[in-house]
Amino acid sequence: MKKITALLLNDTFILTLIVINAILIFTQGFGLTVPFLTVIVSLDDLITLIFVIELTVKLGHYGVRGYLATKWNIFDGTVILLAVPSLFSHFLTQGYESHMEYFLVLRVLRIFKFFRFIRYFPHVGKLMTALEHALKASVAVVFGFLIYIFVIAVISCFLYRDIAPEYFSDPLLSFYSVFKIFTVEGWYEIPDLIAARANITAAFFTKCYFAFILITGGIFGLSLVNSIFVDAMVQDNNDELERKVELLNEKIDRLLDNK
Repeated sequence: MKKITALLLNDTFILTLIVINAILIFTQGFGLTVPFLTVIVSLDDLITLIFVIELTVKLGHYGVRGYLATKWNIFDGTVILLAVPSLFSHFLTQGYESHMEYFLVLRVLRIFKFFRFIRYFPHVGKLMTALEHALKASVAVVFGFLIYIFVIAVISCFLYRDIAPEYFSDPLLSFYSVFKIFTVEGWYEIPDLIAARANITAAFFTKCYFAFILITGGIFGLSLVNSIFVDAMVQDNNDELERKVELLNEKIDRLLDNK
């Protein structure tokens, strides 16, 4: 029992299982014969079961509080629990394919096991900390950006829901259409379609309207969000550099004082 516990607490062993599991799931995407596919799926389920046992062993070894004290453990536990439904779907669909096809979707959740790779990336701790700071710093500007999209979406809905119902028939669809314009890629397709269905004056103002949306939201808006996010991501590196510069200045000052 101690050997099994030590094995399940070994990161190298778990990483090896993750790699093998990735290969197994990748292999299932090809047209395999039924006997071979059955073996591959069974091995996939076995590894998922081992991950569940690993979670149980770690909870017993560290205790619930000790396990949840580490963010990576919370991340691992969540990923493992997301993969568990694939085990149930494997049994529930046996002989009931015509009545329980929706359970097949649960098997897709096993893909989440791949995310366990993340914790083994070099310097991933610093990366995740920087990402957390960037998300916190970007909340206000992203919220403001979404409000701007919402306002433009409602205006566009009332302006163009009759002439272009496939894009602006309701506020939700309008929100999605405006967001597509903000991504810049293919932004001209919607205004060109509206212009083709409208008179010359309406077509002119429509193009001006969407050009304004593109500039304010697609170019300046997204650029602002990106710049704040990136700046927050590298803020830790800047802080460390500034701290080193301050220490260097202090050492120089002490050397000058000793002369």
